[in-house]
Amino acid sequence: MTGYFTTEDFDIFTIEGLDERMEGIRSKIQPKFQELGEMTVPTLSAHSDEEMHLHIARHARRSVNPPNDTWMAAAPSKRGYKKLPHFQFGLWGDHLFIWTAFIYELPEKETIAKTMIENLDDLVKILPEDGWISGDHTKKEAKKISEMNEGDILHMLERFENVKKAEFLAGRRIEASEAVKLSKDELSQLILQTWTELLPLYKLGTRIQQTV
Repeated sequence: MTGYFTTEDFDIFTIEGLDERMEGIRSKIQPKFQELGEMTVPTLSAHSDEEMHLHIARHARRSVNPPNDTWMAAAPSKRGYKKLPHFQFGLWGDHLFIWTAFIYELPEKETIAKTMIENLDDLVKILPEDGWISGDHTKKEAKKISEMNEGDILHMLERFENVKKAEFLAGRRIEASEAVKLSKDELSQLILQTWTELLPLYKLGTRIQQTV
């Protein structure tokens, strides 16, 4: 059985040219994001006790270089998501990713990082054992949680606090070779499982934002 995302979907990121690659993303990937968003975001809203809104990356600021990845996001604002803790699901050319995301545009990034550091023991318990952590959503590099110790996580949080462009994203990655085996239902269940497991991490960030 063919999975919901296909090898052809991942191959879109090899297409040369901004317009040509964006045409592939718009025609092949974004409709699947819309469908998956409709399957997952309402349930996330119910679990979080907060109305979440679906955002699909448009890559509108790009004028020359085609995107190397694309994504959808869920956030409690209709207007945007980058300045808020939020949830992501998307594709690079060789894997899928499912994140709870705190990116560099957060206005209270340092405060959020400090509180995460102060609550490090609890934070470590929240993270899925088969999960990953990234310090930069614009790069493919990420670290397996199973190969990190508490000191490694602390180092990433300190960097998140002190480096302007540093970020903190936690969740799961699935290699393309495995992702193409997942049905739409299996994928939506995995997205929801990851997002809901990491709701305590998300709540940590949003509680801080609401009190500063």
